[in-house]
Amino acid sequence: MRIAFLTALEGVEQIELTEPWQAAKDAGHEPVLVSTKAGEIQAFDHLDKADTFPVDEVVGETSAGSFGALVLPGGVANPDFLRTDEKAVGFVRDFFDQGRPVAAICHAPWTLVEADVVRGRVLTSWPSLRTDIRNAGGTWVDEQVKICDHGSNKLVTSRKPDDLKAFCDAFLHVFSEGAG
Repeated sequence: MRIAFLTALEGVEQIELTEPWQAAKDAGHEPVLVSTKAGEIQAFDHLDKADTFPVDEVVGETSAGSFGALVLPGGVANPDFLRTDEKAVGFVRDFFDQGRPVAAICHAPWTLVEADVVRGRVLTSWPSLRTDIRNAGGTWVDEQVKICDHGSNKLVTSRKPDDLKAFCDAFLHVFSEGAG
């Protein structure tokens, strides 16, 4: 299955991109780096610049329909940039409209809030997003990983890098169900 990994050009938390990417690849999926512009993204290790990664496809030039699922890595700046990009927000919303599974970790649910897709859902995130999620109509829980089966698709969320193993295991399980 082709899995979109959506990031802004700057600010993605590197480990929240690379670990899920490798887990998807190891499970036989095709991870695809989608960003707001062509070129390379700049990943971060907390506040320090880390590696760069080449963009495979540009949001606005691709569609949710060409992917089986979506992963939204975190980082503080990454979802903040994404939620101000109309095409990125629309791309995320399209996965929900089409009933495709989505996984988001750490600060990534900010993009979900902007896409207005958390209403009626139960999810987790970095704790500072709790009020934003509640104000958007979602229920926030402090759990390592949360799978929400509300509406026509499943949403997998986790809180932080320490939760990556559980996050990867959960989204791979959910994504494999959607492929069947």
